[in-house]
Amino acid sequence: MKYIKIIKDLREDNDLTQQQVADFLGTSQTMYARYERGANELPIRHLLKLCKLYNVTADHILGID
Repeated sequence: MKYIKIIKDLREDNDLTQQQVADFLGTSQTMYARYERGANELPIRHLLKLCKLYNVTADHILGID
């Protein structure tokens, strides 16, 4: 699950808190933290929203070269 490090790095590079990203996704901070830890898999709907938030492709977030 290469995306775990990528979503955390993207968030930190954009100076966002977990709460800010969770609000954007329409989920709780606790659930978003679970995505970053790999305790829960990232739903596709959230993957697509993260692509829009960070202006990157899904391939980038998924670590596909």
